[in-house]
Parts: sequence; structure tokens; C-alpha cells
Amino acid sequence: MMQPLVLYDTTSKLPGNHFSPNPAKPRFALSYKGLPFVTVWVEYSEIATVMKSIGAKQIKRLNGSDVYTVPVVSDPNTGALITDSLEIASYLEKTYPEKPIFPNNSEALIRAFDSAYMSLIFPAVKFILGRTAEILSPDSAKFFIGVRSKDFNLPWDEFTSEGPKREAQWELLEKAYNTMYDWYQKSNGKWIMGDTFSYADIIVACSVLWYKRVLKEDEWAR
Repeated sequence: MMQPLVLYDTTSKLPGNHFSPNPAKPRFALSYKGLPFVTVWVEYSEIATVMKSIGAKQIKRLNGSDVYTVPVVSDPNTGALITDSLEIASYLEKTYPEKPIFPNNSEALIRAFDSAYMSLIFPAVKFILGRTAEILSPDSAKFFIGVRSKDFNLPWDEFTSEGPKREAQWELLEKAYNTMYDWYQKSNGKWIMGDTFSYADIIVACSVLWYKRVLKEDEWAR
């Protein structure tokens, strides 16, 4: 009998805990493929400690430094321990090919899509990161604020500012998703690959789920 895979994800104060877009991607992929899994919830401030304890690999940050992160997936059926959402997706596809998420040998193209998509939305999510800190425990919020401020090389008030700065962020986000809409319009179907569902759609959906989970009700309605 197949043993459940183990997904390491970040916890929060929200019902159901989950919020983070990157761990949501393997959660979606595992569910889509019908693979049994359990979740280990980790405080953001304790990610490095927990990942070291299980022997997970570090990944490169934007500034080139090494960091422990989630998601990580442990597969007791093979002994594999995989870090990073894209690498997890690649592993799942190779090991459990039923219900493909990289159909028609599309992994290389979807990796390129992921890079293009992240470049599109990254400049527009500062205020969403600001909202994210609000749904974390005090220790995790403090750690999160420090990490994200370093990522963007900005003081934290740039993530939480209201007024014209906030409106400028909304405009960037709307522009990014207008571009995404154009991409989908060119696909001749409801998915980015036309009538074929793929990991590219999981990437987009998990970002939108993050916004829905952390934004205020009136902000999400916008």
C-alpha cells in the first residue's frame, strides 16, 4: 500500500492555516494527481530549524544567498526529499506520471512561463506581503518582515503604506493581470495550453488564492 507523502507548509492564524502560494502548488499537484499526503505545519520563524532537522536542501535567494524554505515534500515510498515547488512538481511528474501536469513534454516551457509570470507579478505584490504579515504569529511576522524587507531592499512601511503608494501598487497588479488575461486569450481554450490543464495554471491559481486568503474582504472584491 502506498504511504502518504509529507508536505511541509507554513502555518498562519487563518482557518485551515494555508495561505502561501508556493506550498499551495504541490498541494494542488498532489490533489490533482490523487496522491495521498499529510501536511506538517511549520511556523515561518522556525522553517530553518525544522528543515535542517529533516535534512532538506537549501535554495538560492534572489540575492544569491542560501536559505531553507518551504515547500518541502518527503516521499516515504522512494526516500526522496525535495525542496522548491517547481522541483517538487518535476519529481511528482516523473515518479507519478498519471494525470500529467507537464503534458506533451512541456516542463521546459512551463519553467519559462513560471519565470515570466513571477517577473510580471513580483513588483506588484508589496502590499500583499504587507497583509501577509498580519495573518502570522508575532514571532513569525517579525521574521517575515525582516526577510521581505531584505528581499526588496525597502523599509517595511513601503509594504504597508496607504494612499497614492497603495493605489500605484494596485495599478501594477491590475496591469500584470491584464497581461495575463491577454496570454490566456491567445490560448484558444480556458487553460494556458488551450484545452489542456497544466502546471502553468496551478502557478497562476495559487497566486490568486494567496491574494484571496490575505486581503481584506473589500480589497479582494476589488
